[in-house]
Amino acid sequence: MTVKQLSLPELADGCARLDIGHVGLWREPVRFHGLEAAAKLVRDAGLTVTSLCRGGFLTAIDPRERAEALADNRRAVDEAAALGTDTLVLVSGGLPAGSRDLRGARERIADALAELGPYAERHGVRLAIEPLHPMFASDRCVVSTLAQALDLAERFPARQVGVTVDTYHVWWDDTAPGQIARAGAGGRIHCFQLADWTTPLPEGVLDGRGQLGDGAIDMREWQGHVEAAGYSGPIEVELFNGGLWARDGFEVLAETAARFAEHTR
Repeated sequence: MTVKQLSLPELADGCARLDIGHVGLWREPVRFHGLEAAAKLVRDAGLTVTSLCRGGFLTAIDPRERAEALADNRRAVDEAAALGTDTLVLVSGGLPAGSRDLRGARERIADALAELGPYAERHGVRLAIEPLHPMFASDRCVVSTLAQALDLAERFPARQVGVTVDTYHVWWDDTAPGQIARAGAGGRIHCFQLADWTTPLPEGVLDGRGQLGDGAIDMREWQGHVEAAGYSGPIEVELFNGGLWARDGFEVLAETAARFAEHTR
């Protein structure tokens, strides 16, 4: 998503030219390219798919909408398995229209995880609940903190459900380091993502993630937290940024790789 202006073949070529061996994929470009073709492309390019984003949106009340969401998440699990990744990132969903019941929405997520967790495990995939910054709680994700994400995840085995730690969403929370330690102790850090926080936020706020080093977040500090918690997996950079998307995609890819080297250990 950081370089969504690149097609998957262009992305694979860019990664090869920059000696990048891992890539996190989103479902939309995979679907556009074709699942089987995308899986073959990354295999042939020698790329490891670190995660697939995204499943989730599990807060619907209407039975038909709920059944559709569960079916879509099962498809997402199938896609992750086909791409060779063991991690499906979940954005849980916001409040249904007309609802103000955050607690009820989170319980519906738990109900859905009870169905999806065993299905994912049978396919060799883990579900990674991603808490989003509270500004997204109404429309995109009622899970706003790592504590809330872990309260859900810990109802299920770690081999089924864990969490995503994304610096953009948790950097403001002074309880997050302790929750990262909690997640690590339970083997539940399934995905770690970097993005910087820059202000002012753009209209709509969704596409406001800053390039590494441009904002307020100390990337090494957060890397230190997850490593101290026992995490040794891949680190993804996930940037939604209209300014970056308007530039040459390979230039942005090269810049992001350079910033990653500069701002991590």
